[in-house]
Amino acid sequence: MSNAAELAGRIEALEIQIAHQDAAIEALNQVITSQWKQIDVLTREMTRLTDRVAAAEQSIPASPGSEPPPPHY
Repeated sequence: MSNAAELAGRIEALEIQIAHQDAAIEALNQVITSQWKQIDVLTREMTRLTDRVAAAEQSIPASPGSEPPPPHY
């Protein structure tokens, strides 16, 4: 009888441990999913900003050295 009670206690302890591990894994999964969503949003925003900077650089006139000096020089 002692062995059966000890075995039942060990099984119960393992079940409790597995339940805690399942909860921890689920919580970590939620955090990872949230972070991937945020990374995706930030990646798209960075691409958009990179495109805007490239467009702004193209709209800037050539360097001032290539323009003729103003008439008062």
